[in-house]
Amino acid sequence: MAADLLQALFTLLSLEHVLYLLVGTTLGLMIGILPGLGGTAMLSIMLPFVFGKEPGPVLAMMVGLLAVNNTSDTFPAVLMGTPGSSSSQATIMDGFPLARRGEAARALGAAFSSSMIGGLFGALVLTLAIQFARPIILSVGFAEQPMLIILALTMVGMLTGASPLKGLATCGVGLLLGSIGDAPATGEYRLAFDTIYLSDGISIVIVGLAMFAVPEIVDILRRHVTISSTPQLGAGVLRGFMETLRHKGLVLRCSALGSMLGALPGLGGPVTTWIAYGHLVQTTKDREMLGKGDIRGVIAPEAANNADNGGALVPALMFGIPGSGSMAIFLAGLILLGVEPGIGMMERHLDLTFVIIWSLAVANVLGTVTCLLLARPIAKLTIVPFAILAPFMIVIIYFAAYQATRSWYDMVALFVLGVLGVYMKRFGWSPPALLIGFVLANRLDASVYQSIQVYGFSFLERGGVQFMLALIAVSIFLAARMKPHREPLVESG
Repeated sequence: MAADLLQALFTLLSLEHVLYLLVGTTLGLMIGILPGLGGTAMLSIMLPFVFGKEPGPVLAMMVGLLAVNNTSDTFPAVLMGTPGSSSSQATIMDGFPLARRGEAARALGAAFSSSMIGGLFGALVLTLAIQFARPIILSVGFAEQPMLIILALTMVGMLTGASPLKGLATCGVGLLLGSIGDAPATGEYRLAFDTIYLSDGISIVIVGLAMFAVPEIVDILRRHVTISSTPQLGAGVLRGFMETLRHKGLVLRCSALGSMLGALPGLGGPVTTWIAYGHLVQTTKDREMLGKGDIRGVIAPEAANNADNGGALVPALMFGIPGSGSMAIFLAGLILLGVEPGIGMMERHLDLTFVIIWSLAVANVLGTVTCLLLARPIAKLTIVPFAILAPFMIVIIYFAAYQATRSWYDMVALFVLGVLGVYMKRFGWSPPALLIGFVLANRLDASVYQSIQVYGFSFLERGGVQFMLALIAVSIFLAARMKPHREPLVESG
């Protein structure tokens, strides 16, 4: 353990690692500024270029991008009333009214400082989780692994999207797409329809771009979003920072809430921020200004927003189970680099695990400082109509799709799945649920085969398996009883 910690520290402080971390942080900040696009799309674009590279520098870029996307998406949320990503919806409630009052700088100062504290809190939680949970992880056998994956799928179905049953069904569609190609255990072809292209399965890059990047661009163009023509920040960045410190109790509570909810598969992002905002409403006596420009309405969701990254990495790194679409892409990047998340990572790549954790903390600090220093220039970028940027984004997306397998059929697959993604977004079906099902399909297939080979069907008699089966049954029962709900609507500026 001590040797792994020392090696991780040397890697973190190396000039190469810091430079790549800075590049990833810069990319994350740039993508977060664009309304509607999130880090998941950028991670999807990066995937084709990571194969065969050294894990350290590539992971630094990926972690840097992942860590700060929930920081820079505050710009369009506050200045335009348009979420930079789905995770910044709750910030609009009070951030945009503050900007309309000429207090955008105050709102941004509070948002960035609370985001930094939340990100550092999430990294601390992840560090402690690695220390205390490692023996438990190493004790998980073949029999428990498939049950854990199925439990994650049912939780994802229950906790994502407008309807729990739609979420479960979307997970099933993802499993079906993930099963295309040769079976990991027997090598036989499934749903390949005698085509060479489908015999290798569909690339995770194609599915990630189709579920996130394409629908978001189409939706933004359809709504004719125009970035604010009056990017007046006013004064008060330091005032917002000091108000975050004054409400330190709220920051810590929401950071803890974000870390805890982020560790649950299917929660995170918009769900976490709305729960944090709801916690603020329930625990505040003087709530007359909430929704009209209360600084606490910016601090609470932003602290939870960044803290959930650390929480989401707990199941991702320890069990290989992504809790969100961005974590699914991140795990795909680890696999492309030859690093198997889960038990193998805890045994053979513990130093790399600590590098990821500490890089997350450093990237949060870098992102916050950069946003505070460049607030005014970045605000001026928001006057560019997205219609001008969209053609360049579309070219990049299709180029990334072609790089997946260098086959022209990738273009066709991206178009077909992109149309599916657009209609899923429009009618309330959950893209993260489909992507998570897709990523876990082969892991579920292989783990079931291993369990039966080692234990036979008697693996169902093990205590841990029966406990997880009970949790799975409860998850499905609750999902069936939950009524479909509408996601909170936020008016754009």
